[in-house]
Amino acid sequence: MDSSHLVTIMEKPIQHIGLADWHSRVNQLRNVANARRNDAFDIRHLSRTLRNETRIEADWSNYESNEALSSRIAELNRWRITIQKAYDRIVQEVNLLKEECASTERELEAMTTPLTVVAECLTMRDSRLGSELTNDDADTELKKELSVVENNHRLLREQCHAAWEKLIRLEEVQQKIANALDHKIDAEKIDATQLELNKLSSNITFKTDPTRHPRNSCTYQAWLESTKNLKQMAENELTDTYSVRESLFVAREKARNILISQQDRTEHTIRKRIFETQRARNELEWQKLKMKEEMQKVHGEIRNLEQALRDKTDALKLAETRLENRTERLGIEKCLDEPYDKLCLEVSAIRTIRRNLEDQIDAARTSYNILEEHEHKIDEDLNNKQHSLMTDIKALDLRARLRGGEFVETMSGPSAQTERNIKLTRMEDEVPKN
Repeated sequence: MDSSHLVTIMEKPIQHIGLADWHSRVNQLRNVANARRNDAFDIRHLSRTLRNETRIEADWSNYESNEALSSRIAELNRWRITIQKAYDRIVQEVNLLKEECASTERELEAMTTPLTVVAECLTMRDSRLGSELTNDDADTELKKELSVVENNHRLLREQCHAAWEKLIRLEEVQQKIANALDHKIDAEKIDATQLELNKLSSNITFKTDPTRHPRNSCTYQAWLESTKNLKQMAENELTDTYSVRESLFVAREKARNILISQQDRTEHTIRKRIFETQRARNELEWQKLKMKEEMQKVHGEIRNLEQALRDKTDALKLAETRLENRTERLGIEKCLDEPYDKLCLEVSAIRTIRRNLEDQIDAARTSYNILEEHEHKIDEDLNNKQHSLMTDIKALDLRARLRGGEFVETMSGPSAQTERNIKLTRMEDEVPKN
């Protein structure tokens, strides 16, 4: 240590650099700092550019996604409205077709009454007796009516069966469209929910492999083709639904009109048959009345003939007694004189008269028996005609069920029933007056 220094200093025991080195180091630091700032500026510029580009690209991607979702929602809405209209039409057609089917089934059930009535009428008319058991026009019309009822029943049954098959197909299509509508509504709701999401939403998270193809997924073209096919299937099913309903209505009306027309013809024929039977019965009653009068006359004539025969018997007895008593004459007085001849002629004449009278009595009795036998036949035929008349009237009354109560009211007493039958058959001028 130099004693001339006033201050004692301490130096680090390291090597001190020179001023040139110091300036060199400062320049080096300045250059490095400039380079680093330039690099940082470049990085900041690139980062800003990248941020702007990525923001713009992300915003456009989100915008395009939102537009795609909006377009998809609009497309789903259009197809949903289109299919909803088809669905509403199918529902309406199903309801209308069910009503037509129900009406047709009620018509089928209503066919039971005409079928039963016709069968009962045929059975009742088959209970006629004797010569009245004829194959007349009423039987023919009743059998035609039975055939009409059976044909109507078969026609309505076939139409109803075809309508139910159509209804089943419509319900299947309705179910498919309902499922498709539910799926479209769900898809529309899901897409609308996704459209409402943004990057600030709270329920967004990272997902595992979100770009995978979902299971059972299909292409857009397949979806569009399926939707068009569904709409076309609905249109195809709806094309002939109106014709099916119309065929049911036409079949019912045609069956009803044919049946009513045949029923009118049948009832007209039965009434005509009742009129003919009533007129024949009245004719037979008149013949019976005349035959009774004739039988009374014949019976009176038989009594007169028998009385004449008894008178001639006494006359014959007288003549024979005279002849027999004249045989008691004696001797030559027992001669064949004129009284003898006259008495013999008288006996012969009376015997001839008696034979003629007996023959006439036999002929009169034969005629009376024939008249009586024919009267029995007339009585039997009258009973058969009365039974046939009552049968036809009962059959006509039985058919009142087809007209909803015509002639259904009951009458008390046989006289009221007789008056009703006379009025029914319009025979007021034909029935003999008491």
